[in-house]
Amino acid sequence: MLDSSRTMNGHFGEVWEAGRWLTNFNEVEAEVEIKKEEIKRSGTRWVGHKITSLTGKGKLKGMKVTSEWLKKIGQVRDDRATPYYTELIYKLDDPEAFGCERTRLKNVMFDKIPLQKWKAGDIVEEELEFTFVDYELLDTIEE
Repeated sequence: MLDSSRTMNGHFGEVWEAGRWLTNFNEVEAEVEIKKEEIKRSGTRWVGHKITSLTGKGKLKGMKVTSEWLKKIGQVRDDRATPYYTELIYKLDDPEAFGCERTRLKNVMFDKIPLQKWKAGDIVEEELEFTFVDYELLDTIEE
C-alpha cells in the first residue's frame, strides 16, 4: 500500500542555471517528444512504428524580479552576437520521498523574447518556453 508521506512534493523543487539557484521560478516542465513514422507491413493489418527523432521541450514559470532573461534571450536580435544557449538543472528533493531527482538539460535555447506581460494589481510573472538537445539524469537516488 502507498505510504502517502513518501510522495514527492513540489515545494522541494529547484531550478539552477550556471551554478545559481533561480529562486524566483516556482513551476518547471521538461519533456522529450518521441516522433515516429508509421511503417506499413505486408501480411498484417497492424501498422508498425519507427522512431525517427527526439525533441526536447520545457518551460520555466515564476515571478519576474529582473530584466535579466529579457537581456540574455534578446541578444539574438544582434546579427553579430551569438544566440543565448545555456544548461539548466531541475532538482526535486523532498526529504520524505523515496529519492531525489536531478535532471541536467543541455543546449537550452529559448523560443520567445519575454518583452511585457502584466496586469495592474497582480504579481508579475514570466514564463520562458525553450527547447533543449539531450539531457542527463544526475544522481537519481531511490531508497
